[in-house]
Amino acid sequence: MEEKTCSECHRIIKGRSDKKFCDDNCRNVFNNRKNSNDEDVLRKINRKLKRNRRILETFLGEEKMVKVNKVKLLSEGFSIDYHTHILNTNKGQTYYFSYEYGFLEIENGMMLIVKNSKEKQKTA
Repeated sequence: MEEKTCSECHRIIKGRSDKKFCDDNCRNVFNNRKNSNDEDVLRKINRKLKRNRRILETFLGEEKMVKVNKVKLLSEGFSIDYHTHILNTNKGQTYYFSYEYGFLEIENGMMLIVKNSKEKQKTA
């Protein structure tokens, strides 16, 4: 019978024939390393999406909609390229959303910020 070695530390494995690791520590180290790159990318994207949501929420406050200068929004750290979904209206307008908070680019370098109450109802 051929001896199997641990996929992490390459020591000889004792026990069941289908074991891949010599102990839990080696299994955890192997899986953490394997998943760290994917998780890191997701963490960075989620961080940007959450920051965008927080910025939009701050500017909107208790209002239903508010106009904000695009430069001011960007200066707060808003990343215009990161959004969760897009809403195209019957009027041909395209709103970009970070979760339930959205924005629409309008004239003169202004952005219209809104909150989609339907998104709130879906999660409730």
